[in-house]
Amino acid sequence: MADQTARTAVRGARSGLAARNKLPAVYATRFSITRGGLIFYGPDLVDQFRRAADYVDRILKGEKPADLPVQAPTKYELVINLKTAKAMASPCQKRCSPAPTS
Repeated sequence: MADQTARTAVRGARSGLAARNKLPAVYATRFSITRGGLIFYGPDLVDQFRRAADYVDRILKGEKPADLPVQAPTKYELVINLKTAKAMASPCQKRCSPAPTS
């Protein structure tokens, strides 16, 4: 438990340090974006859980776990925190902004 708390504190400090110094950073967890990180790129966890449920279903129907193939993620997410990008005066700010709707 203490190890997890220390990791969370370091993760938050790292996000804050990069944002305060206007350093662009890419994070491996979506959690970092909610703490002020600029970019997250990684597997879509909802899709991962859905695929895990398929494995459970196949096992419950009698397939041997050893016979199931190992699967790598197939869907990835790219999330850009526009609030952080604007605060950094990022050159991608205008390119990343949503198109105006009429």
